[in-house]
Amino acid sequence: MSSSNQEQQMKSDTIMEQMKLHLATEEGKKLTKKIGLVYQINVAPKKIGFNEVCYVVDLKKGEVKKGKYEDGKPDATFSFTDDDFVKVSTGKMNPQMAFMRGAMKIKGSISAAQKFTPDIFPKPSKL
Repeated sequence: MSSSNQEQQMKSDTIMEQMKLHLATEEGKKLTKKIGLVYQINVAPKKIGFNEVCYVVDLKKGEVKKGKYEDGKPDATFSFTDDDFVKVSTGKMNPQMAFMRGAMKIKGSISAAQKFTPDIFPKPSKL
């Protein structure tokens, strides 16, 4: 049971790949201008806080990277399970609802966190 095997099965990877492409488009560039914040997203296969994979969605530079944010502190950090991240990023679960249910944990600026909405994600082609 290797952890790299687990990572490959995460649906979040697919979403982050689509996000990377999305940020390179005109629409993505508008988003970067509008939001101008850096988010770190920690995604766990089954339980928040365990075997997390970190991603940085940098809406200042318009980049998505795997790994922790290294340039100081992200504006907000979110923790999800893989399934809940998919639900929130595809608009199937409202972020406020996810937070209230404990499906999403937030660290950092709440005002920055409020700009983190399903609208920043590309519409899913296929997951």
